[in-house]
Amino acid sequence: MLKKSSKEHQLDMFSSPVSLFSGKAQSGYENPNGWHNLFRKEVVNRIDEELFNPLFSESQGRPNAPIRVLIGMMVLKEAFGLSDEKIFEDCRYNLLYRSALGLLNLSDTLPTESTYYLLRHKVAAYDKTKGKNIFEEVFADITKEQCIEFGVSGKRIRMDSKLLGSNIAWMSRYSLIHKTLEIHYKELNAEIVIEATLKGKLEEALKMEGDKVVYTHTSQEVQQKLKELGTLISQVLAISECSKTESYQILQRVFNEQYEMNDDKIIVARDKETISPQSVQSPFDTDCTYRSKGGHGGQKKQEVKGYSVNITETCDDDNLNLITNANVKVVSTADTDFLKTDIESTQIIVTDKIEVVHADGAYHSPENQDYCKINEIDLCLQAIQGAKGRYELEMNEQTQTLQVRDTQTGQDVQSTKIISKDKTEKWRIKTDKGYKYITQKEIDTYQLRKEIGERPKDELQYRNNVEATIFQLGYHYPDAKSRYRGLPKHQMWANMRCLWVNFVRIANFVIENGQNMPNIALNFIKTAILFHIAHQILESVVQDLTSLTRRPKSAIL
Repeated sequence: MLKKSSKEHQLDMFSSPVSLFSGKAQSGYENPNGWHNLFRKEVVNRIDEELFNPLFSESQGRPNAPIRVLIGMMVLKEAFGLSDEKIFEDCRYNLLYRSALGLLNLSDTLPTESTYYLLRHKVAAYDKTKGKNIFEEVFADITKEQCIEFGVSGKRIRMDSKLLGSNIAWMSRYSLIHKTLEIHYKELNAEIVIEATLKGKLEEALKMEGDKVVYTHTSQEVQQKLKELGTLISQVLAISECSKTESYQILQRVFNEQYEMNDDKIIVARDKETISPQSVQSPFDTDCTYRSKGGHGGQKKQEVKGYSVNITETCDDDNLNLITNANVKVVSTADTDFLKTDIESTQIIVTDKIEVVHADGAYHSPENQDYCKINEIDLCLQAIQGAKGRYELEMNEQTQTLQVRDTQTGQDVQSTKIISKDKTEKWRIKTDKGYKYITQKEIDTYQLRKEIGERPKDELQYRNNVEATIFQLGYHYPDAKSRYRGLPKHQMWANMRCLWVNFVRIANFVIENGQNMPNIALNFIKTAILFHIAHQILESVVQDLTSLTRRPKSAIL
């Protein structure tokens, strides 16, 4: 059963740095606006440890270290881009790091590495089974408190996404299948007895690494070996069907994605064009998917096997603005799929109703437009994806006719209303190449482009600064490739990184506006130390007097 740790820290006379420092060192350590003191107040002490109750049973499994300290360490790790070894070293010997975590006495012990890793493992496993990442709840809970305390409005928000590669090697199709079979075979070989003929074929197929096979054989030879692997995998799956291990499930998924049965009941490799981008890209990270972005209009093509991170933040004028949501999905997720859920998540956190959302054209869809209209939200887009149409389309509400103008010739074009077989309305115009049919979607798109063009430039520029936030999010990953594997761990990383970015904004806001920690807190610390010293002296005097009265009279003389 999880037991909450105390936010109050009792200082020790002999092991507290406050009593050991003097001069500038003491004033710097006690400075209420020092980053370590603000971090402890604005992040560590705001962590609700009860959120982690589902990870621990009623009778056993209680963590042997405060959850606040463990989460604080994870935030600091992502804040400074440290390795696990380095964060433990700094938290043991760096007094500012220890103060930031609430370890105010030198005698306060740091959690062990096993406790740190076990918590991360429990959070990731809980996410896999329940579909809920507790780090998301921690981030939302802390940010909501910060929004209330600092009056973060949220009437105006903006969002943008970033593609982030998983920590996996790029694998060819053959290498992927080969490595997946190899992993399962090693596990299977230790559990059951494999028939000698099949074992010989597997040993022969797996004796050379997949990448070496690709580099040393022609494409025709690789295709033949690909087909042979498919036959072997089908046999291996048949004899290990009862195992249901993770390696078996991965191999079965890869087999179903990469192979099919032809009309002659022979296993053959699927055409590359028919394989989904959401198929397995690596047996070491089955969550990550594939996406190719850009490559049009001189834009550099970006190929990623990993995840897409969508960031939402407030952008109100003359106010503190914070990141309100960090949503991580597989990289094949379209930006349009983020808008509704992330607006709703942000609305729970901010203090005012969301009125304006700033985003780029990738978030545009008829469904998102309808959602914003229903909820009285102004969806301010910088542009819409796709080429600008040739025709100007204006609907006359009084006559219910469509006025069409050809932008290339400058002439009006007569349109005729048509009712299609599915009862939808279309408009037909005559062109040099025949008839063209204009749908309501095209009319709406034209009107939206027109509205965007008529918006003031200052209003469109609200979205631009979110790119700076995206830069800060991935600051320690300049090559856009993370250290982690798996969707849960990337969600944890994004939330921890956003907590730090928000903390830096709050710290700057507090310092710029002269909002210090209450003096009563500092006075309490000093009074506690003086009281502790006085108590120790008084106890010593009492002991001396007691021993004196118990001595024989001759000894006193």
